[in-house]
Amino acid sequence: MSKPVIGFIGLGLMGSNMVECLQKNGFELNVMDLNKDAVAAVVARGGATEVTSPAELAAASDIVMLCLTTSEVVEKLIYADDGILAGIKEGSVLIDFGTSIPASTRKIGADLAKKGAGMIDAPLGRTPAHAKDGLLNIMAAGDKTTFDKVKPVLDVQGENIFYLGALGAGHTTKLINNFMGMTTVCTMSQAFAVADRAGVDRQQLFEIMSTGPSNSPFMQFCKNYAVDGVSDLGFSIANANKDIGYFLEMAKDLDTRTEIAEGTSSNLKAAVEAGMGNGNVPEIFDYFLKLKK
Repeated sequence: MSKPVIGFIGLGLMGSNMVECLQKNGFELNVMDLNKDAVAAVVARGGATEVTSPAELAAASDIVMLCLTTSEVVEKLIYADDGILAGIKEGSVLIDFGTSIPASTRKIGADLAKKGAGMIDAPLGRTPAHAKDGLLNIMAAGDKTTFDKVKPVLDVQGENIFYLGALGAGHTTKLINNFMGMTTVCTMSQAFAVADRAGVDRQQLFEIMSTGPSNSPFMQFCKNYAVDGVSDLGFSIANANKDIGYFLEMAKDLDTRTEIAEGTSSNLKAAVEAGMGNGNVPEIFDYFLKLKK
């Protein structure tokens, strides 16, 4: 597929940078977002047209890309009367870059297939800065022929493209990855909080832990906040809470329990209920610091 027309819905920090990367590489785009300032910025760069409905966007695009917050939002855009399913063209492909529930992804893929359209789930790793430079990690899954069709575009957007197999495997992998990452952040943040209560110097604790096998980039992010007061992991407690909730739902669909994830979920929910949802995940240290039996 050479220079397909791309429809893009979701111009948040990640999505807007992904679109800028596509524009720099000469792709024609149709765009849509509730944030009209974000749409205007994209259109002003040239080569992009604002559309008024998901159906219109799908009808005018060869590849439809979504960079949205929840499965619920994705399903609403797909199944609305003027939604993507109503306008999608035979032979086109939908790519969901968000973090969604795998069962929902597979259902959407089956419904798109009935209209002759393909789907790839392709959740992302790395940051908005990587998105602007086309250096994302992309965990892609779906029919191999469909994946091969859109891979030249994914290669523009990502440095590392992982093909993971059947539709839903990308979202499954991303949820497992985020379960591990967010549990690690919660564990390390609580370690710093318990150290503080015990009178152990947090900087010294970091120096000791970081010389052993527990050292990781996540430990550095946690130390940056718990020791230095710098909140530089750009992922909110509310988003982490959502993703762990999706992980638990996925585990239930797989007829298993994930008790560690249940503990992580409990802590994240409590932090959200304490009004900390907009803070970055390492800021859960403040919740643990005040926690009493």
